[in-house]
Amino acid sequence: MQHNGLDRRTFLKGAGITAIGAAAMGALTGCGNGYTVPAGEEPVRETAGQVPGTPSWLGQAPEVAERDITETIDTEVLVVGCRTAGLPAVISAAENGAKVLGIDRTPTVLAPREDIGAIDSKLQLASFDEYPQFKIDKMEAMEDIVRYANGFIDYDLVKVWANESGALIDWLTEIVERDGRLVMQFEGSVGTEGQGARDKAWATGHSPNKTDKGKEDKNFNFGVSLKEYAEEKGAEFRWSTELIKLEQDENGRVIGIIARDVNDRHYIRINAPKGVILATGGYGNNLEMMEARQPWNQKIRIAAPGKGGNPTGDGIKAALWAGGQMDPIGAACMFNRAAVKPDEKAGDGIVGEWWWFGEQPFMKVNLNGKRFCNESGPYDYMLHSTVMQPGHTYCDIFDSDYVEQVKQMNEVGCCRLYPFDNGSPSNMSINLMPKMFFDPLLEKGYLQKADTPEELAQKLNIPVDNFVETFNRYNQMAENGKDEDYNKEPYRLMPLKTPPYYGIRTGAWFLATLDGVRIDTNMHPFREDGSEIEGLYMAGDCSGGFFSTNYPNLFTGLACGRTMVEGRRAGMLAATGQA
Repeated sequence: MQHNGLDRRTFLKGAGITAIGAAAMGALTGCGNGYTVPAGEEPVRETAGQVPGTPSWLGQAPEVAERDITETIDTEVLVVGCRTAGLPAVISAAENGAKVLGIDRTPTVLAPREDIGAIDSKLQLASFDEYPQFKIDKMEAMEDIVRYANGFIDYDLVKVWANESGALIDWLTEIVERDGRLVMQFEGSVGTEGQGARDKAWATGHSPNKTDKGKEDKNFNFGVSLKEYAEEKGAEFRWSTELIKLEQDENGRVIGIIARDVNDRHYIRINAPKGVILATGGYGNNLEMMEARQPWNQKIRIAAPGKGGNPTGDGIKAALWAGGQMDPIGAACMFNRAAVKPDEKAGDGIVGEWWWFGEQPFMKVNLNGKRFCNESGPYDYMLHSTVMQPGHTYCDIFDSDYVEQVKQMNEVGCCRLYPFDNGSPSNMSINLMPKMFFDPLLEKGYLQKADTPEELAQKLNIPVDNFVETFNRYNQMAENGKDEDYNKEPYRLMPLKTPPYYGIRTGAWFLATLDGVRIDTNMHPFREDGSEIEGLYMAGDCSGGFFSTNYPNLFTGLACGRTMVEGRRAGMLAATGQA
């Protein structure tokens, strides 16, 4: 379930444990959630001792005394977490005839992610006559996803997304356009073709955008639209309700959960004989788990306040206690969208600022004032290169001609700052950069502005001589049209010669963790021996098998598309009993 923001002290507290391998997980018995309550509140009682080989972040399942359970709810399908995976799951279960309840720890519905990756939607197919470059060879696309994951992936789960995502978009389009407040749009772009781009981009993105009617209500969003439709289909929701514990029968089938009211803290038994669907998100705000699963990404991470979700791995832990097994390698979806001040570094626990412009592939230098990679390509290729650099932090460098240069860079996906080739609007406009980011971050001391490279280096607190040498070499290579150091595409290799110059220290902003509990194509987690945990389904970031090591962001909306496909599929399977 999505959690309210942790306080600053909790969020910044370090964990200090070493990484663990998948073999240490084992097949754990019992059930539960292990939610850590805030200071001053009555904790759930933990069973004594710890299972040998159990990671410290997992611990042992909590116990709740029967006398403390003061409310019982009966439903058929229960969905835990009502956002990007959960809302499609609720709708799908209701459409397939089940009595369904969705619960979430938040007090109201939140908007799901809105870049939805898919292949063969009606909107996409309709674009091919005018834009044949948007056509996708499904097998080639799946192979590219496997390649990004270095083979640590369940190919069959990728096939589920590839085969069902187009229908998902068609289904969502009918839902959100039913009352005229939203319109689904295909974000058609593959970047600049035939100019030596190292990495292939895929035109997979779709987004619901508000119409004039939708803009009349400031509280209306994609999530509200889906929730209202679910209620039209007979689904019910209960907010401010958190997962504490899965319940299993004597055969290991999940039959419901123990939950807790966030406000008055009373315990609730929710019976769901047809199935429990966990759509609880990842574990990005569980710092102990992050240090264990992804210590390399913690080194480059900058906390940006107020952006993204903040799940703490509760659903993952509950499924592991029920006998599931974890992905072998951690992975995250991260963007070059967070900044620190010139005397600060990424990964040191400091809360920085959001910096959308950081994903543009301008020159980037390490804290020694030197380039260190090809700035163009998937976000975390460059971010992972930063792990190997001093201070795990780098500086974005650009000049006052950035408007035209960004247009020439021709980015795709959510970092695009101009309308897409087919006219669909981008998530953010180049015209918003000064007001939303440049001016405020200049005033706060994050973004630095200078008339000379020497002055800019001084303001960024990096070696002046090294930076000036790097700056001049970069400009010379740009004039010559060839990056002899890191092979950036010529059309993105533009000289920086229009003062004033700008620079800012940058690192990784986390959208979500992407490794989770391994599932099969029935959306069931499975035990070490391969047997399914019946009655339990998982979808989205709490589930595994789809991503590893990095996120292939050049498949626009892939994480969201995979999450929604799995949610819709889990709702159907639980409601109909087909798996």
